[in-house]
Amino acid sequence: MFFKGSRYTNVGDLTLKTGDGREIKYKKTRLIPRTEAQAGHLVHQGERLDHIAQRYYRDPERFWRIADANQVLWPDELTEKAGRVIMIPPSEG
Repeated sequence: MFFKGSRYTNVGDLTLKTGDGREIKYKKTRLIPRTEAQAGHLVHQGERLDHIAQRYYRDPERFWRIADANQVLWPDELTEKAGRVIMIPPSEG
């Protein structure tokens, strides 16, 4: 369901049983862990978080590490305004 290395890989599952007997599986709430940063990055116009992750980690799918370090649920919030400094954590936590 999630790609290899997804931040949801280790989040537990729950099951909801509906009135008609169907079972709907879903993920428990994922709490954003405290993630220490090692550097700051000045966001430029048109920059995307996956590009920033590629620059620092050589892996665009690690964008969620940056989102966690900046305590956001919606990663696009981090790059919507040029001139913002976002925190960049180590690749592994």
